[in-house]
Amino acid sequence: MRGIEQVPVLYDAMMAVAEATGFRSWRRQLVAGARGRVLDVGCGTGRNLPLYPVDLEVVGCDLRVELLLAARRRAPGRPLVLASAEALPFADGCFDTAVSGLVFCSVGEPRRGLAELRRVLASGGRLRMLEHVRSRRPCFARWQDLIQPAWTLVSGGCHPNRDTERAVREAGFTIETAGYRARRNVRLFAARL
Repeated sequence: MRGIEQVPVLYDAMMAVAEATGFRSWRRQLVAGARGRVLDVGCGTGRNLPLYPVDLEVVGCDLRVELLLAARRRAPGRPLVLASAEALPFADGCFDTAVSGLVFCSVGEPRRGLAELRRVLASGGRLRMLEHVRSRRPCFARWQDLIQPAWTLVSGGCHPNRDTERAVREAGFTIETAGYRARRNVRLFAARL
């Protein structure tokens, strides 16, 4: 069964509602800090791609063709690559910034995906993430655990109870305090190698 995340029309409709309630400013902040050669990992339908400056070299990648086709329509000039976060077809150290916008909740093997981002980032590279994460409130975290199996099935892979910040630290990144933003279970942050 394909979930919401794999059906471009459904995903874009869901994101349009979120962006109408203020989420678009979070996306703008996410891409605003991108520098040098940029990898937008899990670019999906390309909602971030038009937000980058036109002179910035940005490569989008996703593991589903139908999502990349939607991204191509949204940002026709950007190179797009069919790839998963866990197996990036790029040389070591070839990107200055990696951007992940609502991706790592759905990556099958997040540790492996983060290791791949470390590999393709140049020395001094930055990882910029906008993710929903495991709640810091125990009662809500338990609720996330309870709904996770059904939610993952319906959404097409999203795990609402992932502790992505911890995974980023365990992968060897240092989360920067400058620009860190938290609202309920959503986090926007940059991390360096």
